[in-house]
Amino acid sequence: MVKYWSIKVITKGLVFMKHTIFSMIVGLLLAPFSAFSQWQPQAVSADASFRAVSIASPDVVWIGGTKGTFVHTADGGRTWQTGTVPDALTCDFRDVQAIDAQTAYLMSAGPAEQGQARIYKTTNGGQAWSLLYQSQQQGVFFDGMDFWDKTHGIVFSDPVNNKWVILTTANGGQTWQPVPETALPVMQPGEAAFAASGTSLVVQGKRNVWIASGGAMFGRVFRSTDRGQTWSVSNTPIPAGEATGLFGMHFFSAKAGMVVGGNYKQEQQPGPNAAITRDGGKTWQAVSPTNPPGLKEAVALLPGDRVLTVGPSGTSLSADQGQTWQPLDADGYHSVACAKGTCYAVGAKGKISKQVFR
Repeated sequence: MVKYWSIKVITKGLVFMKHTIFSMIVGLLLAPFSAFSQWQPQAVSADASFRAVSIASPDVVWIGGTKGTFVHTADGGRTWQTGTVPDALTCDFRDVQAIDAQTAYLMSAGPAEQGQARIYKTTNGGQAWSLLYQSQQQGVFFDGMDFWDKTHGIVFSDPVNNKWVILTTANGGQTWQPVPETALPVMQPGEAAFAASGTSLVVQGKRNVWIASGGAMFGRVFRSTDRGQTWSVSNTPIPAGEATGLFGMHFFSAKAGMVVGGNYKQEQQPGPNAAITRDGGKTWQAVSPTNPPGLKEAVALLPGDRVLTVGPSGTSLSADQGQTWQPLDADGYHSVACAKGTCYAVGAKGKISKQVFR
């Protein structure tokens, strides 16, 4: 009896060990993804809708939103400052540029004739904001803004007279100079940009800049290598239309980049929604549709050359340049920004989340 009990215990022990080892192996295989499966909500008291986030370092983040709202952290999210820009309650800050803990720019999207096409700057951590630029030109609707460094920046608007409206600054936003219409390609019928994530315009290096469009037959990418003074344009394989096209992009180098998009009226609709370039935007190749499928609005690069993309349909991760995708989260976000694997994502109804990717 004792002998039988001992054998039974040993047998159970072996089975237990086998199950334990198997569980450990499965856990190790799934750990790289399961560890990232949930964004960590941040304790921010705001009811604005956020579509703009910029990160100067893993600790320094600036966010822009509706109702003239901005949010800022300088300690990695342990504490957050929330405020409104004076006399800007009607402004929807769809893009933001973080320079450092004290300095940031906010770009307001909306009809210029209604006083909503504005650019603000703070140099004291959001305690005060200066109105740098405002346009009342009919048809102007700012879509995106970016800076190569502390002094050189660029902003663009939906087309007027069938061409983009593009402005540049070389003195930290104190003055803005329009790029001549003669230097800009002609737009296709219905073509425009989506001010959805603050990433329809991105810069890289010291002089490169790209603009992503939708609304026409195919999503297109406009590119410049001289800070926006001259432009060329290329088609992508991502379809476009009234509510469809390219919503965001990210360039990982002067040559390699990714665009994402979809249909904002059918956010869950499967289909082609991502493409890559390896020649600076001259040509584009479709990659696998993301998982979860549907509209994606922003892209970021993680350690290990992994790619993260967010949108109303959820968050996706690829470790092979978009050939395959791993679903990370079903929560919807409009934009994301990362530095050294620390990422912040923003969305509707005051949603701000953080995740650290190793």
